[in-house]
Amino acid sequence: MEYLDFELPIKALQEQFEKACEIGEDSEVDVTDTCKQIKLKLDNKKKEIYSNLNAWQRVQLSRHPNRPYTLDYINAICGSTFMELHGDRNFGDDKAMIGGLGKINEQSFMFIGQQKGYNTKTRQYRNFGMANPEGYRKALRLMKKAEKFNLPIVCFVDTPGAFPGLEAEERGQGEAIARNIMEMSQLKVPVIVIIIGEGASGGALGIAVGDTVMMLENTWYSVISPESCSSILWRSWEHKQTAAEALKLTATDMKKLKIIDKIIKEPLGGAHSNREKTFEIVTKSILAELEELKKLSPEELVQKRMQKFVDIGVYHE
Repeated sequence: MEYLDFELPIKALQEQFEKACEIGEDSEVDVTDTCKQIKLKLDNKKKEIYSNLNAWQRVQLSRHPNRPYTLDYINAICGSTFMELHGDRNFGDDKAMIGGLGKINEQSFMFIGQQKGYNTKTRQYRNFGMANPEGYRKALRLMKKAEKFNLPIVCFVDTPGAFPGLEAEERGQGEAIARNIMEMSQLKVPVIVIIIGEGASGGALGIAVGDTVMMLENTWYSVISPESCSSILWRSWEHKQTAAEALKLTATDMKKLKIIDKIIKEPLGGAHSNREKTFEIVTKSILAELEELKKLSPEELVQKRMQKFVDIGVYHE
């Protein structure tokens, strides 16, 4: 397990706990009470730290190298029923954008999401989760297929942004994202969006127009990353913590601003600390939302979805 800077006190207590248990196993000394005391301290320290996280610390947790990615969620939720689909039928297959059919219990879904890599090789293969235009066009193609066969859509958002390279712009990056936003607003099937890590800029919004938009507790959603915001305002990354607070990018902030609908609680310590529990919570959230959305007609779905996004930013004096 890798630990972030603010998690170092937890690391120290965890090592003490493991060492005490090891001593008890290797000798005849009874260390049961000692282990219980250290375990209690460890649990209390976790509660103290994770209940008082600031915006920048949540950004760090959203990028934790052990945090589950889109394929982890899909494979855990669907098991062997997931069948990945490829290509935009125009240019190529974008490895940064995952899409395909899968089942939860007996209900079929179309799953779509950005995929990051686990190491240097896979990060390059997945382009660090930054999709090209063909990725967004592939996502839209699969969404239209889901609409054709009346299947609900689940989108997992986890990207530092759409790929900003020259070749992406030449192939119409802006147009691809804009078309996705327009088309998603008019889909006649339920669309459930879950931000599972980073949700940056139009790269996230290109698959994030849904009937229900949820965020895991330790994720962020913003027009720009704290580092980029800091570099624009202060010409340096040193003020990224200040930028993170000012951007109001946490799940709590997004809920208050009515940009998202729900916050999905993570296990104590973050999604990476208990993956199985996280997958279970996310699965239950998807099924619960689908049951509510099934009550609406296709016309009501479209009307409510469009109105929800039109209302963002509107205020009355």
